[in-house]
Amino acid sequence: MSLVIQGGRVVDPSQKVDGFLDLRVEEGTVVEVGEGLSVPDGAEVYDAGGKVVAPGLIDIHVHLREPGHEYKETVASGTRAAAKGGFTAVACMANTSPVNDCRSVTEHILSEAERHGRARVYPIGAVSLGMEGKSLSNIGDMVAAGAVAISDDGLPVSNAELMRRALLYTQHYDIPVIQHAEDLDLSGGGVMHEGEWSTRLGLPGIPGSAEDVMVARDLLLAADTQGRYHVAHLSTGRSLDLVREAKARGLGVTCEVTPHHLLLTDEEVAKSGFSTDCKMKPPLRSETDRQRLLEGLVDGTIDAIASDHAPHHPDEKDESFSCAPFGIVGLETTLSLCLDRLVRPGILTLSRLIDLLSWGPARALGLPGGTLAVGSLADITLIDLDATLTIDRDTFVSRSRNTPFAGWELQGRAVATFLAGELVS
Repeated sequence: MSLVIQGGRVVDPSQKVDGFLDLRVEEGTVVEVGEGLSVPDGAEVYDAGGKVVAPGLIDIHVHLREPGHEYKETVASGTRAAAKGGFTAVACMANTSPVNDCRSVTEHILSEAERHGRARVYPIGAVSLGMEGKSLSNIGDMVAAGAVAISDDGLPVSNAELMRRALLYTQHYDIPVIQHAEDLDLSGGGVMHEGEWSTRLGLPGIPGSAEDVMVARDLLLAADTQGRYHVAHLSTGRSLDLVREAKARGLGVTCEVTPHHLLLTDEEVAKSGFSTDCKMKPPLRSETDRQRLLEGLVDGTIDAIASDHAPHHPDEKDESFSCAPFGIVGLETTLSLCLDRLVRPGILTLSRLIDLLSWGPARALGLPGGTLAVGSLADITLIDLDATLTIDRDTFVSRSRNTPFAGWELQGRAVATFLAGELVS
């Protein structure tokens, strides 16, 4: 298998490359990057003129729902959605049924990815058995089977001793502990951010301190243990400050943010007429928090943008705001939202955005990919910065449709996705 991608603008933050270059792939590996590359006999040629050639995008926070909730999503449908959105790899959370807390579930997920996947799938195992927060899961067995991190995402690791032991134990395998940072005593039965809009709407609120307190506790434990710690879907300015300070002290701390926390605020609940597609956890925060997150993208504190793709069946979301489940889908919308609302206005450079969607996620979880360096995986995303897209939930290839961005008109989207040099979308 030989492929030459010609005439595109290669943007590879891992190599500090941004220029018009050709790229040659052999047997699923990048073998040459340069100007005017020759085309070997029998090689396929792809004309990337007018397109951006980027390392394959990586989403490190996805819920594929399989096993157990295949009516919401499957490995097959989720990876098709990933490929359509420009992602060549996803890391999937452990809150399946049964929970991914042992080798057999990890192996099942990888088997389904091998059979049906349009993207690489990296399972994230549970921190605790059954995600019950009581005892450590079979971490060693899951890592041996292919798990790349551990997390009870969907629930926090509330027990401080359990978190401390997880941070210590995972050092044997050089993997991070990913925390859904939420103090459940503070968040209580809240359904949206606690502030002006929760008061106006008469809905129980989740204070920003519910996240901040948990991040502060965990950073103390990370300092004591020197373990690798990653904050999932960070949403408050104060948590961002805590992570920034921890990084300045040299701790092994990383974090991610989501497009919805970057682009929407708690006011959207009112503007949408209590749409349950505006209900997620952490909740949409204040405008002040949103602006602080944008600052964190620019100054480098934030390592990755992740979708937190959380599919739910329409019947589940067709409930009152207080009763509906938390979460929205994001694999098919993340790139275009970020291109249109972050790059076009000049908040981020194109190179910085690609870093946040490829090399940054790869570094955070220690994954292959995120680079077009010679010898790397030929996972490649082609982007048309001028192509327009209107988000239409009826065209999603995901099994679920729960998005607050329906009808948004955007500029910029993925137009081709290559996995190991093979066109998959």
